[in-house]
Amino acid sequence: MEKYAHFELRRQSDGLVYQFDRRHREDGSVGYQRRDADLWIVFDDDLGWIALDESTGEIGGRSWNVPVRSQGDHPPEGEWVSKKGDKSYVYALVYPGLVR
Repeated sequence: MEKYAHFELRRQSDGLVYQFDRRHREDGSVGYQRRDADLWIVFDDDLGWIALDESTGEIGGRSWNVPVRSQGDHPPEGEWVSKKGDKSYVYALVYPGLVR
């Protein structure tokens, strides 16, 4: 599992990179926390891996092309889309150093 210990979301429009680390959450589940903020990507049984604002229940991002039934115990690589208010971005989720 160590190969999925962290990932990067690389914004396609300008190259901005956010880094996330795998962590155990207070409820015992596993999620990925952004290194520079208290933002999480968590697993939802219906939606798969999502960026979720737990205080509002609003989904802020998700995998674009990987169906929930094909998602495993870590967020899938590939295109991710985020939205916040009227802004949306496309990212590439990448596990650095992962042999492909």
